[in-house]
Amino acid sequence: MAAERSASTRLIAWHKRHGRHDLPWQGTRDAYRIWLSEIMLQQTQVGTVIPYYKNFLKKFPNVNALAAAPLDAVLTLWSGLGYYSRARNLHKAADLIVERHGGVMPNDPEAVQELPGIGRSTAAAICVFAYGGRHAILDGNVKRVLARYCGVHGYPGETKVQRKLWQHAEALLPPRSGIVAYTQGLMDLGASLCSRSKPQCASCPLGADCVAHLSGLTEILPGKKPRAALPQRETVMLLMRNAGEILLEKREAKGIWGGLWSLPEVSHAREVSAAAKRHGATVLASKTLPTLAHSFTHFKLNIEPLLLDVKKSTARVPKVIWLSMEDAVRAALPTPVRKLIVSYCFK
Repeated sequence: MAAERSASTRLIAWHKRHGRHDLPWQGTRDAYRIWLSEIMLQQTQVGTVIPYYKNFLKKFPNVNALAAAPLDAVLTLWSGLGYYSRARNLHKAADLIVERHGGVMPNDPEAVQELPGIGRSTAAAICVFAYGGRHAILDGNVKRVLARYCGVHGYPGETKVQRKLWQHAEALLPPRSGIVAYTQGLMDLGASLCSRSKPQCASCPLGADCVAHLSGLTEILPGKKPRAALPQRETVMLLMRNAGEILLEKREAKGIWGGLWSLPEVSHAREVSAAAKRHGATVLASKTLPTLAHSFTHFKLNIEPLLLDVKKSTARVPKVIWLSMEDAVRAALPTPVRKLIVSYCFK
């Protein structure tokens, strides 16, 4: 039975048959090449990284060449890969490796972690693949695998959850002789079968005793990132009506609701008279309406609507139109604007 063999044994066997073996940074113990690949692969897909990796090595084949290069040359080769702090830290770290370590990457994860841009998991991966060190890793994909396999609830970015995952990562390590295949297998499993959605549990080498699989929790684990409280913004919207019509203005093409028809806005009620005048109207009566809350992806908007009976002038005002209530609600309006018109302007 699969469950009778250790998780590491099963994972190593799976990697031998199904894992990735032909990536350009595999099959080497060159710490520089391994380090470069680990940095480039942070938050970037393998397919995107490969051509950058190859071109980078052509220009900077070793740490000494990288350290001697001007930063502009490094950034030029990195252009398009994104997250440019990675390139700057890579260049700084190369200087330190040459200066402090004689051009040789340390084989101790704690020493590696002291270099710019290298965290605990990346340092461990470098020492595993370059020196065969027996160290646990915990990148994003591995967090997902271990959270499911060990039944660790909660968001992996939280300190207490991450601490539990590190404990499991350490406990599951195989003997030193199998560490490279195990580590690569763990990465490959998280990048393939144990995906965020629709994991292929039936084909997984760890499925026989995976807590999430056996308990029906694969869609629950790992826990999602708690949604942070959205920042709030305030605005005052003016529902200016005259003889069964309402005034709308065209929004700028950029920004929220770009290019839609909307209600005039002011930041404070004391600006109402001046705003009405700019729109070719004179305020006759005003009524404050209940605040309307509207949520966007990155913030919440609290709308304070003011219902204004106005006298409109005959002057033509750019980007402003008067429409009947029926025509207004059929116009290209933001949802909360349409809601306000329907709620307060129809008799």
